[in-house]
Amino acid sequence: MTHFIDVILPIPLKKTFTYSVTEAEATFLKKGMRVAVPFGKSKIYTALVYNIHQKAPELYEAKDIHQILDEQPIVNERQLNHWQWISNYYMCSLGDVYRAALPSAFLLESETSIYKNEALKDESVLTDEEFLIFEALEHHSQLTIHQVADILGKKTVLPIIDGLISKEAAFIKEEIYETYKPKLVKYVRLNSNYTLDNGLQELLEQLSRAKKQKELVLTYFQLAAAKKPIKAKDLIEKSGVSSAVLKALVDKEIFDFYQIKTDRISYQGETNQIKQLNEFQQQAYTEVKASFETQNVTLLHGVTGSGKTEIYVKLIKEVIGEGKQVLFLLPEIALTTQIIMRLQNYFGNFISVFHSKYSMNERVEVWNNVLENKPKAQIILGARSSGFLPFSNLGLIVVDEEHESSYKQFEPSPRYNARDAAVVLGHLHKAKVLLGSATPSLESYYNAKQNKYGFVELTRRFGNIQLPKIELIDVKEKHRKKEMTGHFSDRLLKMINEALDEKEQVILFQNRRGFSPVVECTTCGVSPQCPNCDVSLTYHKFRKELKCHYCNYQRSMPNSCGACGTATLDTKGFGTEQIELELKELFPNHNIGRMDLDTTRGKYGYQKIIGAFEAQEIDILVGTQMLSKGLDFENVSLVGVLNADSMLNFPDFRAHERAYQLMVQVSGRAGRTKKQGNVAIQTYNPYHQILQQVSTTNYTEMYKEQLQDRWQFHYPPYYRVIKITLKHKDYTRVDNGINWLVKALQNVFGENVLGPSAPAVSRIRNLYIKNLVIKIPPKQSLGKTKEQIAKIRNTFEAVKDFRPIRFIIDVDAY
Repeated sequence: MTHFIDVILPIPLKKTFTYSVTEAEATFLKKGMRVAVPFGKSKIYTALVYNIHQKAPELYEAKDIHQILDEQPIVNERQLNHWQWISNYYMCSLGDVYRAALPSAFLLESETSIYKNEALKDESVLTDEEFLIFEALEHHSQLTIHQVADILGKKTVLPIIDGLISKEAAFIKEEIYETYKPKLVKYVRLNSNYTLDNGLQELLEQLSRAKKQKELVLTYFQLAAAKKPIKAKDLIEKSGVSSAVLKALVDKEIFDFYQIKTDRISYQGETNQIKQLNEFQQQAYTEVKASFETQNVTLLHGVTGSGKTEIYVKLIKEVIGEGKQVLFLLPEIALTTQIIMRLQNYFGNFISVFHSKYSMNERVEVWNNVLENKPKAQIILGARSSGFLPFSNLGLIVVDEEHESSYKQFEPSPRYNARDAAVVLGHLHKAKVLLGSATPSLESYYNAKQNKYGFVELTRRFGNIQLPKIELIDVKEKHRKKEMTGHFSDRLLKMINEALDEKEQVILFQNRRGFSPVVECTTCGVSPQCPNCDVSLTYHKFRKELKCHYCNYQRSMPNSCGACGTATLDTKGFGTEQIELELKELFPNHNIGRMDLDTTRGKYGYQKIIGAFEAQEIDILVGTQMLSKGLDFENVSLVGVLNADSMLNFPDFRAHERAYQLMVQVSGRAGRTKKQGNVAIQTYNPYHQILQQVSTTNYTEMYKEQLQDRWQFHYPPYYRVIKITLKHKDYTRVDNGINWLVKALQNVFGENVLGPSAPAVSRIRNLYIKNLVIKIPPKQSLGKTKEQIAKIRNTFEAVKDFRPIRFIIDVDAY
């Protein structure tokens, strides 16, 4: 009886593929194991076993698999169910989810290798180029395609390799590379000829002339007293000699090297007592516990600085006491640095961290620890991708700052929202989900008000400190009275000086990185544009270059205008870099720091800046929205928002909600521990209703007003939104495609189709972009709607002209 397996391939194709296996393989294989399979002419992929059965495929003949890569499944049943939900809900393929979920070290790729056929008798049949390769194979056991291309100095080498294979001069094998390497640490021990007890005297006599070697041996005996394995690195550091000295002693057979496999991630930390909750926290904690009895999801609406983290900690302690796992989701990697420190104090080595700044090997180790349910992975702290880990008994999921747009993935597929996926994950594990935020998203607040979620409020700051005093500064008026210095009003400068005199710290917020967003010629008004995108280049003064923030194109700053040749170029608008330089001139005796995407590259980028600010080595910190998310600094008394209008005037139905959240969150960094903080918001329009609501921190008023608008204009939380984007390098093709699509969709959904429209930046990386939006009324079935869209998509892709167009579906595109 032939046996078959259905596998998921890490490619964006909707269906699973069937391969044949032997009976022995079929009995050994389990759902969730990886197998290497051939696909297409020469590719080999790492596929995931999804099903084992005996039904042959009808449309094609099943190929055999290459090899089985696992002893045990590395993905469990609940994970596969979760992936299936993501795939169905967000209208993407299972392969997309599989590729996004697994650390790339698990997805082995094939690299074609060419081997020489020793049996070839007659070399005269080969052409010159074929002979060159054949000769190279006499010196190398194998060559990769890339190496062949280097030898011949040309790109198209496949026909030559085909020639070699057809003349039986060479053969190819698809090599599979295992990319995860365990971390081995080098240790030193004394050679068995010597013993610790009486070996020292003998050794010192032997090395009486070699001063450095003698020094090293003495240090070794000091360290050996602790009865612990001695790392080669530590021994070299402590004795202050070079590694060559140690190598010489190994060559003399006095010492031996050996290696121990160690985990890359380990957190030292004592488990301390949890802080006492104050009466308001205690009440909120009791209410959360009570709501968990009837509801699986609860929204905790606590003002900034009210001590939500302490409530999370107490809940986590209870859950891990029951031996269950906890997932703690954060929107921004910058936040993990601070929260790790806090949670380490309480939970020591129960914590593992999982996010994209970690190396591939570190992520593999966390994956394996969670799979084996090890104690060191009982609490997982991470950004959105950590929801894909192979949990076996989740007890609690905490989604901190649940309103954050960073939880939504836009590119590449799957375009999922980690908060919503976490709610489903909690449901699959029968775990409780706690959403926490000072400014909840309208959708979550609406769900709580409709009794879909439990709802708990925490209205007092920890230590009864007042919420910050928020002041709106009218920049238009200040310009008129000539009271502006650069981008700072006299009032803001006065507040900064007062704070610095009191030895307090200041945070300034500007949601643009770089020096200035536009460089313009003063004579003809032309500004340098990105050649690949429809957007002007941002000027970065520090590196004297113009940079595109969409495709990373960069060029040096020109000395004169490219259009008319005039040498007078002016900058318009301002980013964090310009503010930093202005501050250095205004406050030469103080330390200025900057935190944006340019300064936080690398694994420890965030840690360095946040650490320096916490240690009060930086007096004024300028930053983008990274600063607004849940960071906790004791000594900050003033927060300044330099340009509030750029957040409000945005072509998006959530612009006002986002602006409110961002400003309240940034304001919440001020005055968290000692006394009431101050916030200064510079704006050209201080009477804007959102700014008025921010100045009184009136969430419910903002909620009611925005909800009214959403109902009127048919947007979430009442209507669902699906956005379709088409991309292609030929403008006419995209335009024809979108017009056809709109008509087809309007036939089904009528006036609920908005578009077509071009986004604000209508060309990125040389691809033209067109959008349309489908709104789904409350009574309309979401499943049926998606079926209709999928049908229309299939028809669209069947048209020859439209086939090359990239078709992107984004469900809940906000």
